Amino acid sequence: MSAQVNTVLGPIGADELGVVAIHEALLSVVPGAQFAYDITIDRAEIFDILASKLRAFKAAGGGTIVDRTGMFHGRDLPLYEALSRSTGVHIVASTGMGPEENLGGYFLTPQTNPPTPWPAERFAELFAAEATDGMVHPRVARRAPAGLIVTTQSSDGATPTDDSLLRGAALAATRSGVALAFSAPSDTIRALELALAEGLPADRIVVSGLDRAGTGATVRATARAVAKRGAYIALDHIGRVDAGSPSDDDRAALVLALVDAGHGARILLSAGAVGVAKGHAEVNSAYEVVLTDFAPKLAAHGLDEDGIRRILIDNPRDLLAVKEA
Repeated sequence: MSAQVNTVLGPIGADELGVVAIHEALLSVVPGAQFAYDITIDRAEIFDILASKLRAFKAAGGGTIVDRTGMFHGRDLPLYEALSRSTGVHIVASTGMGPEENLGGYFLTPQTNPPTPWPAERFAELFAAEATDGMVHPRVARRAPAGLIVTTQSSDGATPTDDSLLRGAALAATRSGVALAFSAPSDTIRALELALAEGLPADRIVVSGLDRAGTGATVRATARAVAKRGAYIALDHIGRVDAGSPSDDDRAALVLALVDAGHGARILLSAGAVGVAKGHAEVNSAYEVVLTDFAPKLAAHGLDEDGIRRILIDNPRDLLAVKEA
């Protein structure tokens, strides 16, 4: 039996994914924003907006969108199922959560003084169940299994809760066979070592957001350190020029440098777009920007067709394929 990938419509063969956008958001809702008096969540309108954006992605040659919102941040499984059926785009949804500021008090142990975060084992049980038994919607009904386990550490330094989340996510990935993706902007290598210490192989880990901020030299050094440990590098803000972030030319140069250093099999690309945002600013990047803008830029920098295919199709296929636990 060929390798399988968990999508919102159920498992499919990994070879069916096509071009994968590895870090996107469909509907992103800041926890609690759905109850705000000035925020409207019109499901029909949201469907139409997202369907249009997914069709544009497919028309550009895209095959699969990975929704990285995780639990409690807008993940809407019935919506995603309908979108996938309507547009023909495969959708991989994720489980996981973080950073700490996005968690409610439920995930603390109040019997201690001061309250302490859940232990990693409890997070592992929660995430692994969603990756094997199905994602919960809205409370106890389970749907298709998650295709990725995700977490994010606080931007100004990991908290004990952030670390517990990361360790639990790594344990869940080991038990379920589903890969782990995390972002740790303050100390990326420390976080990677924390995940590796839980016994998760490096080739089941994606380090995200490496191109979000920092000087070119800093980004290159961190990316090389991650690749040398065997983990995947996600350059997942393609097309975005934020203050202090690399340009797309810098990103393309980094990709070529990594390929030349023998790390071509560890590169992943995405736009980090948000289709519909509620409670935070829109991110207006198009899902297809990697295909329409960045792939030609890679070719202009000297990356051949096989190298581009490996990054856009082969690498995410290998990562998302569920491994035997």
